[in-house]
Amino acid sequence: MAKWFGSRQTVTFDESGIRQLLESAQEPCFWVRDAQGRIGITTSFGTSDLSQLCSMELLATQPPFQAEQFGDPSFRKVYGTRYNYMAGAMANGIASEELVIALGKAGLLASFGAGGLVPSRIERAIDTIQQALPNGPYAFNLIHSPAEEALEREAVNLYLKKGVTIIEASAFLSLTEHVVRYRAAGLHRRPDGSIQVINRIIAKVSRLEVATVFLKPAPDTILQKLVETGAITSEQASMAADVPMADDITVEADSGGHTDKRSLVCLLPAILSLRDQLQDETPYTHPVRIGAAGGISTPEAVAGAFAMGAAYVVTGSINQGCREAGTSDHVRAVLAQVNMTDVMMAPAADMFEMGVKLQVAKKGTLFGLRAQKLYDLYNAHPSWEAIPEQERMNLEKTLLGESFDAIWSQCLTFFAERDPEQITLATANPKRKMALVFRWYLGLSSVWANRGVAGRELDYQIWCGPAMGSFNQWVKGTRLESWQNRRVADVAYQLLNGAAYLNRVQYLAMMGIHLDSSYRKVSVTA
Repeated sequence: MAKWFGSRQTVTFDESGIRQLLESAQEPCFWVRDAQGRIGITTSFGTSDLSQLCSMELLATQPPFQAEQFGDPSFRKVYGTRYNYMAGAMANGIASEELVIALGKAGLLASFGAGGLVPSRIERAIDTIQQALPNGPYAFNLIHSPAEEALEREAVNLYLKKGVTIIEASAFLSLTEHVVRYRAAGLHRRPDGSIQVINRIIAKVSRLEVATVFLKPAPDTILQKLVETGAITSEQASMAADVPMADDITVEADSGGHTDKRSLVCLLPAILSLRDQLQDETPYTHPVRIGAAGGISTPEAVAGAFAMGAAYVVTGSINQGCREAGTSDHVRAVLAQVNMTDVMMAPAADMFEMGVKLQVAKKGTLFGLRAQKLYDLYNAHPSWEAIPEQERMNLEKTLLGESFDAIWSQCLTFFAERDPEQITLATANPKRKMALVFRWYLGLSSVWANRGVAGRELDYQIWCGPAMGSFNQWVKGTRLESWQNRRVADVAYQLLNGAAYLNRVQYLAMMGIHLDSSYRKVSVTA
């Protein structure tokens, strides 16, 4: 039986003292049992005062563990962060400049929600963030836009022009020449012959086949096309064949916005295994890191993701409910009341014709039901005029809020700046014209929510996953129950530090020391 020798006065046996040491854990702790069978904890080992010297049974030695130790250390080194934590992009600037800057100054990586925004708006965001965080960390979103390719192309043009060296690629179904161009254009050969990767990609995926294309180098067919058009050099194409498309892959489980509603405990191990298999086949100097997203909203979820092998964790829905998010106070108030079951799937504006859906809040809004009605009508009819007249009148009065022709006029103005080709295609195709008008509603519903447009509350599109309800349940009865007190960096610290505490409790259980259930409760700190 191992023995501990030291001063009895340094040992604490009461719950508050034990919890205090567990919560800090900046130095090793020794777990002991005295002659009466009480279990205690101390950070002391030995004493110079022999009159105070006593011995107790040494149950375990617990090394220090802080939140900074979670995950793959190369993530922190590459991105210059303090923690392996990231706030994912939320489109239309919901992941705002203020949000990105607040987390960046706290040593945390965040991705600006560039999806759905025109190039001029994205450029203003780049200037603002780069001025506030000249040395980072920050990232910008590149969302796959099959219906509006010009947006994806112009976003890449901006990122290359402005020196944005980290992008979060999301909603990709396969690789496009735009995301490949971004990657390849940032490759350089060092004097020693090794490849320097400047433009880094964090790819958000929820399917094995999509993960595969980001785990492998860019296809030669796309690279050669880019060389022929002068977008990259032949040397860059050659280097691109030796590096994976992504530096990091975020495994996105059941989340807000675009989601396949996968189970993290099933999907994360599968993609970790896929990464290891491909790494064995084609060894890269720096293996692709695999992170976890979707449902990350409590200390238990954070600790669980890291325990499963995640290199980093990504949060989303819970950040939208914080003060820095680019949305309205009305939306923040709704999100603070959401339960885990208060979500549903609804048609996505950017992939409307493809039938792609995203996850939204159904509490306090009718958007999900109304958006589905529009998609059903689009599927059933070849044109707006083919919809029964009474149905059209009801849609204009109770759902769209304007006449079809008036909305079409707005679409002409909108796409003239955003993507003129859409107008040409819709003019010659009545069904596509109907789709653009319906997408007008789906697209603006998010804008109305972000701006808090009065009178449109029932049409607010609020992207939200069940993680929001889980977070609300955790913070109930604490200062974070009120949305007015929610700040993105504070929320991140609470999650990470709480997860570190739980990790220490779990370590003790593995050593055979099972504390009372009260120790497994993680409280929000002041």
